[in-house]
Amino acid sequence: MESGLQPGDRLPTERMLAEKLAVSRGTIREALKCWESLGVVEMRKGSGSYLLRPVSPQSLHMPLTVEGRDVATLLHMLDVRRALEAEAAAICAERATAAEIRTIQSHLEAMEPVFFGPVDISAEADWAFHRSIIDTANNPLITQIVDGLRSLMHRFWEQPLGIVDFGHASFPFHRAVFDAIAQRDARMAREQTMNLLETVRADLQRGAAAREFEANG
Repeated sequence: MESGLQPGDRLPTERMLAEKLAVSRGTIREALKCWESLGVVEMRKGSGSYLLRPVSPQSLHMPLTVEGRDVATLLHMLDVRRALEAEAAAICAERATAAEIRTIQSHLEAMEPVFFGPVDISAEADWAFHRSIIDTANNPLITQIVDGLRSLMHRFWEQPLGIVDFGHASFPFHRAVFDAIAQRDARMAREQTMNLLETVRADLQRGAAAREFEANG
């Protein structure tokens, strides 16, 4: 985009864009909706449209659509998390600087005291820890895909299927993942991330079984 806008900046109004590009406001509105579906802009009611990602003639934007809120969808999401987060942890172990490892550690130490507390607090702390690893991997494709799926990831943190202790079994694996990264052990970092996410899979399956049992009387 030649306007000089950066991610987070507010776009000109639909009227201004229509006048500048010599098209109708309806055309602008449809283009913004298309860009929103690609995760390029965010349209905020009463506030305007905001740029989320940089755009240039060389940009390639890949749409991402996830349907459903059933167990199968959550398990599909978990498969994606396994592929992306396990590899991100391995990359961190291989390439993270000492300062980046300290940042990951700070997020871990902020998360551990609140992990079993209120979901809204524990979820954000957990996300900050995982995101610090993803950011440190410094792969924009991994980061963007995970960001695109974040709304679905939140369903893991909101007691899906009525499981009050959902995710609790994953607690010790967070430190195990960090220890492997700090020790520069890529294989172990990948393995411990997989172990962490397997506890999530077990919780989902446990909740699905309980729901099926209730439905069948």
